[in-house]
Order: sequence, then C-alpha cells, then structure tokens
Amino acid sequence: MSKSSLRALSVHFLTATGAVFAMLAMLAAVQSNWPMMFVWLVVAFVVDGIDGPLARKYDVKTHAAQFDGALLDLIIDYLTYVFIPAFALFYSGQLDGWGSWTALLIITFASVIYFADTRMKTTDNSFQGFPGCWNMVVLVIFALQPPTWVSMIVIAALAVAMFLPLKFIHPTRTVRWRKLSLPMALGWTFFAAWAAWVAFDPQSWAHWGLMITSAYLLVAGILQQIIPAKG
Repeated sequence: MSKSSLRALSVHFLTATGAVFAMLAMLAAVQSNWPMMFVWLVVAFVVDGIDGPLARKYDVKTHAAQFDGALLDLIIDYLTYVFIPAFALFYSGQLDGWGSWTALLIITFASVIYFADTRMKTTDNSFQGFPGCWNMVVLVIFALQPPTWVSMIVIAALAVAMFLPLKFIHPTRTVRWRKLSLPMALGWTFFAAWAAWVAFDPQSWAHWGLMITSAYLLVAGILQQIIPAKG
C-alpha cells in the first residue's frame, strides 16, 4: 500500500472513531451521566472538525475510494448531532412531559429528512438551512436550563429553519469571515467542554462563553446574506 493510500485510509479510520465516541456518549447517557456524555460528544465534535480538512488534504476520494467518507460522516453526525442529544433531552427531564415528547419527534424526524437533502450545501460551502447541530443546542439548554416554553420555541424555530433558504456557516469551509468564525468555533468547543466538565455549574464563566459563541455561529451566515461581500 502506498503512503498516499495509507494516509487517506487513516483519515477514514479517524472519522470512524466518532462511532466509538458516540457509543461512549450513549453509555453515559443511559447512566444519566450528562456531563460525561457531553464530554464524549465534544470529543466527537472535535474529530468531526479535523477529519474534513485532512480528507481534502490527503484526497481520500482518490486514494481511499473504496470507502465513502461522506456517508461515513453522515452516519456518525446523525448519532452525535441528533440521536444522542435528542435522547438526552427526552430522558433527562430538562423539558416537561409534553415538551420532551414533542422535541424528540421534531428533532429526530426533521433531521433525518434534512440529512438526506442534496441541497444542504451552498456554493460557498456553507449550509442551507440549520444544519441539525442539536448537540450544540441541547448542550446550551443543559447549561442555561431555560423554561420548557423557551426551549420549545428555540427547537421549533430551528427545525423550521432547516428547510428555509437561510445560510449557516461552516466554520472551516466558509471562507468569508473565517478568521473570526474559526476562533469562535474553537471557543465554543472549549466552553462546551468546560461547562460539561464542571457539571454545568451555573456559576461557571463557561456559560457566558457558550452564549456569545453560540449566538455568533447561529447568525453569522444569515448576516452574510444581509451584508454584501466587498469586491
């Protein structure tokens, strides 16, 4: 096996570790160990952030074409971005009874439709519609613990936004504002891990960092649609 093929195959194996982290997160969730569940989801989030650039660098489509990296990524993303966070939101009691059932159905159904939509990427490598990052949404709900009605408004609005012509940035692939977007994404990852590590202590400064970085990542793409690019 050539070095090029070995490197490309290693990227696929790195992506596949996301399934392992998903299982570790699920085991923690079944035990109601929510901080540890989110730690594993953050680890999976980090892997998802670095495997894409590596896949493009080592041209996995050419040198390890026997594996479909995009399909592998989507399977793991559904587990770590949608399925496990939805389970946690339902099983943890963060929402009242009616809210937990409604959120579970909305998140899982809308997301599987969105993940199969061939129009999910824009020409500048952003996402068209909210990209189903429920792991981020649910982590913020755990950290801030808003009333059920507030959480439900956010969940319903984002579910609708999945199918609207609204742009949401990809922190590493959307070129415009990337010098700000990438640090914001790294900041979100740091604050998310910090919040989970301290068991979502309401006195932690991590909550402020989560709110600021989450707000930017949520609206940056929409602002790019409103504000014309220079040149």
